[in-house]
Amino acid sequence: MLLRILALACRLLPLALANVEFDSGLEDADGLFPVTGDELVQEGGTVTLRCTVQENDNSSLQWSNPAQQTLFFDDKKALRDNRIALVFYSRHELAISISNMTLRDEGDYTCSIFTMPVRTAVAKVVVLAAPKKPEISGYIGPIAEGRTITLMCNTSGSKPLPTIRWFKGSEEMEGQTYESDPTDQRAYALSNVVNLTVWREDNGAVIKCAVNHRALQHNVYTARQRIEVHYSPIVEIRASKEVPEEGEEFMLRCHGRGNPEPSYFNWLRYNGELSERAVVRHENLSFTYLNKTDAGVYQCVAKNIIGTGARNYSLRVHGELAPPPTLMAHTLGTDCDTSQGRQSLAGRPLLLHLSVCLSTVLTPSPSAASPISHKRTHPSLSPFSSLLVFPSPPPAQPHPSSPSPLSQPPLPSSTAPLPP
Repeated sequence: MLLRILALACRLLPLALANVEFDSGLEDADGLFPVTGDELVQEGGTVTLRCTVQENDNSSLQWSNPAQQTLFFDDKKALRDNRIALVFYSRHELAISISNMTLRDEGDYTCSIFTMPVRTAVAKVVVLAAPKKPEISGYIGPIAEGRTITLMCNTSGSKPLPTIRWFKGSEEMEGQTYESDPTDQRAYALSNVVNLTVWREDNGAVIKCAVNHRALQHNVYTARQRIEVHYSPIVEIRASKEVPEEGEEFMLRCHGRGNPEPSYFNWLRYNGELSERAVVRHENLSFTYLNKTDAGVYQCVAKNIIGTGARNYSLRVHGELAPPPTLMAHTLGTDCDTSQGRQSLAGRPLLLHLSVCLSTVLTPSPSAASPISHKRTHPSLSPFSSLLVFPSPPPAQPHPSSPSPLSQPPLPSSTAPLPP
């Protein structure tokens, strides 16, 4: 019976209050004015509403929602809503809680004390709706170097509006924000667009979209997109030796760093053609035997689906032209004599060099005139003058005062017999 009376009172109370003068602007001279405060709550959270008075002349306290529906009248629950509960009640305070708050619960909640006139206080409740995790759209695959792509970061369901920021690595980029119509006039959808011109340095870069919102407190929602950039090859040439020498093997290797990797290589020579000793195998240029004529400027060309890269290499061949491997003299029947001993060269093949010949031809005694003695050290003799066969000078007569040839010291090691 009591519940029926209370329910009837709750139905009639809004009609009665419509004819009652509310006083929310009087000074609280008698301590009967209610006091409350605004509240901020996240969607799905719980809010606690407190209303206090310093003095009370046994007047009733009441909480009502933005639709002016009575929630609690003193300690009596007036609205059938399982989310609403009594937290505390006394003649000086009425505190209630509302759980699982939604955006529709946002608004002005009124605390009233039924004095004459009725005094009220308003608590403004703001419900924060956290944004959904963002998504990045607009990337469809590898981009050629120098092209511009448009990326869009989308998020929805937030209240109030969030903040969207773009980053490439640690570098922040500036985007343009587009606001969509709020869902049910409460939650918002937001998009942010950034235009990015990519270069080869951006290959593998991570583009990040970051969403900040009050409901997230210190957390940040992020979305990431790794991008791939296609670019033409950068060519580098590496030589097998720093100082190429004539007569040696030599190789140039062409390294092409591109995305994708080069699929075609070619070698060219400026102002001429590759010699017969030059062999091209894919990215390698090899010389089986370097010659002075191989010196020049060579170019490696590398290609992929994006473009072509090239690099030049200047080849300088060091060293003199190599002499023929051997110069063989035919069988000689001539002996080379000296005043100190005799070296028999008859019957042997011999490589004759000027220095060897001059060291093996025996010098006649000072008293014997030799028509070739002045030629042995003449600076104008050519390297091939060693091929000349000089006649043996007549035997020198020993000087009476000079020792016997048999008592002479042995020939120095530089005049030792040549190996066969």
